[in-house]
Amino acid sequence: HDMSDFIKRPKASITGGAHGLGRALVRQLAAQGYEVHVVDHDIEGLQNLHDVSIGELVTHHIDLSDISGLENKIQSLAKRGLFDIVILNAGISATGRFEKIPVAAHQKVLAVNLTAPMLIANGLAAASAMNANSRLVFISSLSYAVGYPGAASYAASKDALAIYAKSITKPFAKIGIAVTCVFPGPVRTAHAEKYSPAGSSDKNRMLPEKLATYILKAAKARKKSYYPGATAKMSRLIGQLAPGFITAKMRKLIFEKLDGEVF
Repeated sequence: HDMSDFIKRPKASITGGAHGLGRALVRQLAAQGYEVHVVDHDIEGLQNLHDVSIGELVTHHIDLSDISGLENKIQSLAKRGLFDIVILNAGISATGRFEKIPVAAHQKVLAVNLTAPMLIANGLAAASAMNANSRLVFISSLSYAVGYPGAASYAASKDALAIYAKSITKPFAKIGIAVTCVFPGPVRTAHAEKYSPAGSSDKNRMLPEKLATYILKAAKARKKSYYPGATAKMSRLIGQLAPGFITAKMRKLIFEKLDGEVF
């Protein structure tokens, strides 16, 4: 044994950690010496994380759309604490004409993007599973500032998540948990590709590694809300000054180019 075996590692937990932004966050925290607890529904994705061994990982196979089974899973995750940082990143979408997307698909979006992170935040706080100086990060969306025609239930879930984060900021601060809500624009991931109009370019989408770095810096600085990158900051400003204009632009860029429903 060298001495590092006996040094207590800080602990992190990340939902949706098998792919995309979540995976980039897992890699960066593992490289910083964290024991990272990765929550995802994709068994193969979790296995792949282990295969490319990037530090101290503990994987938790949890389907966040199954709300009925979540309470016990949260309790067992809480027992693996105390966590120094928890990032509630998992998210899915449903794009196309709202009325043509089945109710079950909308319900799944709300379960994964909103209900699950709320329950996890509540559950970990109730179980005192976070350290007295910890950080809790919610990944909302730039849609909060600009609207998202063509992905209405996604936008609704991310808006509600932002309001939830804002509402718990003060009470959580009293128990030592700093809450940060992040509003990223488009990211260059398979997830973004899946829900984008056919043939749309990804050159203006932020690399997940870059976004992960921004998010971890914002969490460290204990920022309450954070728009990463110049595009997100500018879009937020236009969203405040000319909401009708930017929503119409989003409609042209996304909704009018969508070819059918994806969920």
